[in-house]
Amino acid sequence: MRKRQAAHIEAPPQAPGQPRPNTCCLCWCGCCKCLWNEDRMERSERQTFHPSFLLLSSLEEVLSWSRSFELMLRSLEGREVFQEFLRSEYSEDNLLFWLACEDLKKETNSTVVDEKARIIYEDYVSILSPKEVSLDSRVREGINQTLAEPSNLMYEEAQFQIYTLMHRDSFPRFLNSSVYRDLLANRRRACLDT
Repeated sequence: MRKRQAAHIEAPPQAPGQPRPNTCCLCWCGCCKCLWNEDRMERSERQTFHPSFLLLSSLEEVLSWSRSFELMLRSLEGREVFQEFLRSEYSEDNLLFWLACEDLKKETNSTVVDEKARIIYEDYVSILSPKEVSLDSRVREGINQTLAEPSNLMYEEAQFQIYTLMHRDSFPRFLNSSVYRDLLANRRRACLDT
């Protein structure tokens, strides 16, 4: 399903200054590549994995990730490597949702909280979103009720649900993946070379 949605969203690159086909000024669901949606897409692209990060963490830190999901999430490189793995499984949205909720929790300005809460809803909670995360109906209904007066903690239960999903489901597969094993092998070789 996600492959079909991604294929629907992708459009061929346009020459600068040329209008894009199927653009609209009311693109609230992110269904097309209109200018309104472009800024958010560019921001998420900037948050993607870059191989240069493979030189930052020590062997001990990379090994510690296998013992603690929390330690991996606290590490910038850990999050980026895990995000690369999740992208290969079409579940990167879970981590992006979790990170957006962490960012919202730190916010104190009510205007900014309102805007960020709305963006998180549109990007990850709305059933119309192509990046919708898997939440049970009870949690989703609770979020719908708090949307009238958003707070920086309104997604706490949903965030915990996604955290648990990543921890129990994605994280064990990540530890057995070539992404993690190759990183570990590179760190071991680097230790032997020094």
